[in-house]
Amino acid sequence: MAKLKHVLVISFPAQGHVIPLLKLSHCIADHGVKVTFVNAEFIHAQVMAANPGLDNESHRIKFVAIPDGLISYEERKDPIKMLDSMSRVMPGHLQELIEKVKQSNGIEDEQISFLIADVMVGWALEVAERMGIQRATFCAPSVSGVVLALHIPKLIEGGVIDNNGFVLKNDLIRISKDLRSYKSSDLVWSCPEDPATQKAIFKCLSSAAHYSKFSNLVLCNSFHELEASAFSAIPGALAIGPLIASAQLFQCRGSLRKEDSTCLNWLDQHPALSVIYVAFGSTTVFGPEQFYEIAYGLEQATQPFLWVIRPDITDGAVSEFLDGFLQRVRNYGKVVQWAPQEEVLAHPSVACFFTHCGWNSTLEGLSNGVPLLCRPYFTDQFLNKSLICDVWKVGLGVDSDENGLISRHEVREKVSAVLGSDEIRANCLRVKEMARKSISEGGSSLKNLQSFIELVKA
Repeated sequence: MAKLKHVLVISFPAQGHVIPLLKLSHCIADHGVKVTFVNAEFIHAQVMAANPGLDNESHRIKFVAIPDGLISYEERKDPIKMLDSMSRVMPGHLQELIEKVKQSNGIEDEQISFLIADVMVGWALEVAERMGIQRATFCAPSVSGVVLALHIPKLIEGGVIDNNGFVLKNDLIRISKDLRSYKSSDLVWSCPEDPATQKAIFKCLSSAAHYSKFSNLVLCNSFHELEASAFSAIPGALAIGPLIASAQLFQCRGSLRKEDSTCLNWLDQHPALSVIYVAFGSTTVFGPEQFYEIAYGLEQATQPFLWVIRPDITDGAVSEFLDGFLQRVRNYGKVVQWAPQEEVLAHPSVACFFTHCGWNSTLEGLSNGVPLLCRPYFTDQFLNKSLICDVWKVGLGVDSDENGLISRHEVREKVSAVLGSDEIRANCLRVKEMARKSISEGGSSLKNLQSFIELVKA
């Protein structure tokens, strides 16, 4: 009888990384491969709390937590402390976990034969290489963004950026003749309002180039037809996306927050292409004044809207304002703390998506043919906005005024412009069809995914 293969998957501890890796894990497990899904303890606890029974439902997927070396929530809110602690503490715990599996009564079927590591935890690849385990890198961001990260040494050498990732030249950045030039604002470690965090993220991404030598295969949550030139710039890159909710994955849960499904019934009560869906991801934070302007813009647009407002979405108290706002928009607006986003974007009533441009959100919008209104917050979201607005032309950006605020007028006008653009709608439908073909029978991404799973099972 053939031995059961065992894959260990390790994620970076953030919503945008856990979700696509968990979907990939389900795809692998559905082909008879055992999967151990490893998270940092605090993220593991959040996933389990938000998804009761997940570990029982997932059949061949076992969820395991390892320490990240931090104690308090406040420490983990500091990306500098978190990234430093993870790189120092977690490799040892990962090695202990693998050794523990090895010693589990000597059962051959339990031995880990393959490791898949998020590109942000490249140290896991070095651990696997040391222990003689086959390995692959998983890239949660766009391939265009990964290209920038992998070329950091050359960007420093060419005097484009300094050793901390800060721009030295505001010129267009040329990686190769086959790739479109990047703007200096496209750098995927960019945190305009927080230079210290930018420095920490840059240090983490810089290590990706170093750790890439420990992996011969780079799995990308994108599709070749969308980013063909970027794929050509990464040796061993394999397009396996978009990893979206399909018929067999619709029950694939793993959100870090409890989803409010009542919004789906609310959407059912609205005509096709009438609702603005507003969601800025799991990390975006607004000052109260910016929050008010977005709210007033949506109110004045008088278009039905569904807005995801996390309890921690602002850095100041807005509850009194929110009470009055909800009363005024009660006939056409709905607010939830977290939504089942893929089901929302697949709903026929949704007309556009006001987004922070995280890569998962971007892919989910594109895969459903939904026009995008862009307000990036940090890191790769600025590059994604450039791709959305300038390359694929499937959305528009909202622009700040002289005070650095996106005004209510700007929100209202851009909502109207996106909804009224036949060109954007046509481009969205074209990209949607490309995405669907790539993951359908005979499609490029599906064939790549099947080939990868065969490699794992060999």
